[in-house]
Amino acid sequence: MTADPTYRGFALDAETALALLQWQAELGADEPCLDAPLDRYDLSERTAAVPAAAAPPPPRDEAEDMVARAEAMAAGASSLSQLAAAQEAFDGIELKKGARNFCFADGNSAARVMVIGEAPGEEEDRQGRPFVGRAGQLLDRMFAAIGLSREAVDAEKALYITNVLTWRPPGNRRPEPAEIAVMLPFLRRHVELAQPELLVLMGNTPCMAALNRQGILKLRGHWTEAFGLPALPMTHPSYLLRTPAAKREAWADLLSLSARLDVERLAIRTPLLG
Repeated sequence: MTADPTYRGFALDAETALALLQWQAELGADEPCLDAPLDRYDLSERTAAVPAAAAPPPPRDEAEDMVARAEAMAAGASSLSQLAAAQEAFDGIELKKGARNFCFADGNSAARVMVIGEAPGEEEDRQGRPFVGRAGQLLDRMFAAIGLSREAVDAEKALYITNVLTWRPPGNRRPEPAEIAVMLPFLRRHVELAQPELLVLMGNTPCMAALNRQGILKLRGHWTEAFGLPALPMTHPSYLLRTPAAKREAWADLLSLSARLDVERLAIRTPLLG
């Protein structure tokens, strides 16, 4: 066993050193004694005087970069056609790689009512237009019941329709939060350029995008504000196809929308009395 000359010139082996430590501990020693006195106050002051090295900035998240790019591209569009071109060219969303067609909007962009859905389905992906499958056909019948149509030329009777996502998610899965976040700048700019009077948020995804809230069965039928405009959450037509009993509530929501349109129309046409 090798000796370690660490105690005032005396060679100590490991067993002797351990025995000395145990003996000092039994005597109540709680720190080692040095040959020279140590001013701990001076030590702490000198230690504190040394500036700590600045921590490197955290790496910028790739998703944040994509959102920033989307915001810049959306802000650069001054018309709906420019916005459509910018959004179609945007490559910051993986859905684009697996989808067939870009689905921007349908209907009359001058319409008083803008409907925002969730994402394209199989038929929408095939045709490149939102709401053209079974759910879209039901949507057309629903709004026709209150005198509104995507085919109408008259803005008073027209509909303008889009989705939060313009590319179909594989297997019609629910849009992911990151996908909603990166498409939100385009959606916000879409609303700004279309300038509708009222918004209809059909389903959980547009409520999450525009209101940062979910739970469409609780939100539906209650007027709120989205993108600075009056907005009415409604259940998505695909839900109504699966749950026919919910059509009664959807009809009540349509009547609420129709009444709101009448009130807005009356407010515009009635001269101020003074």
